[in-house]
Amino acid sequence: MTLKLCGFSVSNYYNKLKIQLLEKGVSFEEELVWVNPVDPDTYRRSPMGKVPFLETPQGCLSESVVCAEYIESAYPQSPLLPTDPFAAAKVRELIVYLELHIELVARELYGQAFFGGKVNEATQERVRKQLTKGVEGFAKLTKFSPYVAGDSFTLADCSAIVHLPVVSLATKLVLGEDLLAGLPVKEYSKRMAERTSVQQVNADRKICSELMAARYAKPAS
Repeated sequence: MTLKLCGFSVSNYYNKLKIQLLEKGVSFEEELVWVNPVDPDTYRRSPMGKVPFLETPQGCLSESVVCAEYIESAYPQSPLLPTDPFAAAKVRELIVYLELHIELVARELYGQAFFGGKVNEATQERVRKQLTKGVEGFAKLTKFSPYVAGDSFTLADCSAIVHLPVVSLATKLVLGEDLLAGLPVKEYSKRMAERTSVQQVNADRKICSELMAARYAKPAS
């Protein structure tokens, strides 16, 4: 059985796994799985009804961090984690800061930034405060020389390239200020856009965005 990546290409967490698979040269298939509404069968494969998830020869795995670790262990070619335990831990540390202290916090702004919703002022100020602290912490750890963990492309880049530009744009649109302006996100994004894996993910995301827009478009009255 070929490894199957399930979800949709607008999801950052789906795309980070897709970049990882492409960078490692792992053969895989994709299955389009929407979550709004969640198909009852999705709960059988992903207990929280979340995407992405992986369908492996042994069964299904959910949560992107778990899926990423499985891919690294099951497909050791072109490793995206250093062999040195401390260096590998530093890469994982960057991912936690990116996803827990930056992306998860900024996600509260996405409804207004990208989907026509509204975020109240109290939430905006709370996000601004928490995100400022998260970005300051991340800035102390990251290198951008030229990759986020140093001179090699790692799992941290699979996360950074999908999360940082979105967070940067969301804060600019909703808070009126790019809270990542102190980091070289634009330059980093340009460098990453030269990678074949990122180019493919960006192209597929554009197509999926059009499918999503059509799926959730309001019927004509």
